[in-house]
Amino acid sequence: MATKPSAAQADPNRVYETLNAYQNTAALKAAIELDVFTAIGEGVDTVGALAKRCRGTERGVRILCDYLTILGFLTKKGDHYALTLDSATFLDRRSPACQAASCGFLALPETVAAFMHLTQTIRTGHPAMSGGRGSVSHENSIWVDFARSMAPLTVPAAEEVATALDAKAGAKWKVLDVAAGHGLYGITVAKHNPNAEIFAQDWDQVLDVAEENARAAGVASRWHRLPGSAFEIEFGTRFDIVLITQFLHHFDATAITALLRKVRKSLGPNATVVTMDWVANPDRVSPPLAASFSMMMLGMTMGGDAYTLAEYEQMFRSAGFSSTKLHTTTARGHSLLLSRA
Repeated sequence: MATKPSAAQADPNRVYETLNAYQNTAALKAAIELDVFTAIGEGVDTVGALAKRCRGTERGVRILCDYLTILGFLTKKGDHYALTLDSATFLDRRSPACQAASCGFLALPETVAAFMHLTQTIRTGHPAMSGGRGSVSHENSIWVDFARSMAPLTVPAAEEVATALDAKAGAKWKVLDVAAGHGLYGITVAKHNPNAEIFAQDWDQVLDVAEENARAAGVASRWHRLPGSAFEIEFGTRFDIVLITQFLHHFDATAITALLRKVRKSLGPNATVVTMDWVANPDRVSPPLAASFSMMMLGMTMGGDAYTLAEYEQMFRSAGFSSTKLHTTTARGHSLLLSRA
């Protein structure tokens, strides 16, 4: 029989650290907004010099940089701070892999505030944002923030989608990009395949951002707008590829299945539907990144979740698809599903 741990062995630090974790978010957000990481990367590495460059008080900058050192974002030697490898790669704005812009969406005040009312959400089933309708309410402006902030974070996953589809082979494709957001998935396919025509669906204001990205990528002539709700507008027909990336998790299984039936009707012969999303293991607590995304959905939506592979397979079957295969990906906790009618 296993021995029961005694109270003397218990450690309160996890409780303390979790209750104070909002300070980690606030510190990293402030450092990004003050451009601390870029300044240090350029050699501005003492409190006095940083306070002047970042337009802050010396006390504030000292405490912030010391805290970031404790968190592992900076190192400190004497009076000088330096970037860690992760900070230099992802938080110095001079880095081509910089993801500092994601702060504009991940730390949105309305989202953070909604999670401070999680008890109410659990009791009522209504998230404490957008009047209880959550993030997927009609033309919610946070998706413009998403489109402007999250594209850098998406680059590796978008490249993996293009590779999985063998976009470089140059087949003549008509591509539907559902809930395109920043548009990067469809745009990346178009960059690799000069014979791909992209039809991007999302709210009109969100598509403004995606269109800017399409022009910057040089594919605007092959990129087309489909403004409106994915559940309401007509997609068109005879698509060869349908991209559904980071979208299905916002809804319950009934809504997802209905959308997939609509998608199936839009397909041409031998079409492939690509789903990039968080997929939890059957235990729902692993892998950690994917499984914990269900908490994000609890706080932001009325029915969203991190679904298992078996649940996705069932939803696609119910919508009339004959097969759904899991494709191995290295993109930050995401899974790639390839489905055929």
